[in-house]
Amino acid sequence: MDVVSHSITDLTIFVLAIYVGYHVVWHVTPALHTPLMAVTNAISAIIIVGAMLAAALTETWTGKLLGAVAVALAAVNVFGGFLVTRRMLEMYRQKSPASKASPASAASPARLSKPDVSAPKSN
Repeated sequence: MDVVSHSITDLTIFVLAIYVGYHVVWHVTPALHTPLMAVTNAISAIIIVGAMLAAALTETWTGKLLGAVAVALAAVNVFGGFLVTRRMLEMYRQKSPASKASPASAASPARLSKPDVSAPKSN
């Protein structure tokens, strides 16, 4: 005779995972965001493999349907995570010199090489 139902134990673990995940995500420093995104993409890829195994090994259509939904949602998570990670990494890339300054505002090399003769030297 079980003291606590397996469903209650599973629900408790699920709620605790949500709580811990919420606090981990919202208390991370911005410098660690991109590496953590890469790790969560890897975890989601593992979830896809587990969902495919669960869908393949189940005997009911409900289990197969839920497994297919889990594969689809994890795939969206992986691809979306890669897009967000790529976008975050592009924020840290240095821009090329041509795109930093417009031609109208750039100083010509000839003007920079001439010495300033307008101010008298004081000795």
